[in-house]
Amino acid sequence: MPKDYVENVGGAYRVAGSRVSLDSVVYAFLRGESPDGIAESFPALNLEQVYGAIAFYLAHRDTIDAYLRAGKADFVHLREQARRDHPSLYAKLEAARGGTVTPRG
Repeated sequence: MPKDYVENVGGAYRVAGSRVSLDSVVYAFLRGESPDGIAESFPALNLEQVYGAIAFYLAHRDTIDAYLRAGKADFVHLREQARRDHPSLYAKLEAARGGTVTPRG
């Protein structure tokens, strides 16, 4: 009987039976990490779950790559919005990092 290793919860892909995002496993895999290394990085997952998540990604690569691109675009949009909404906070953060950025807006 086939086992589901990935579930879609509220539009987000998760490794089934965990709170670990599929994104986390896929990005580690794409960076060249081994399944054993990924399992070590995510103690909530066992090796079977990691292999199952990778197999799911490989079987649905176009769909998951589009999902990951959309997630990156959403992140960029939210970051830009936060910078517009809170320019003094971001100026303080930049100053703390050693940069000198004047607030926008």
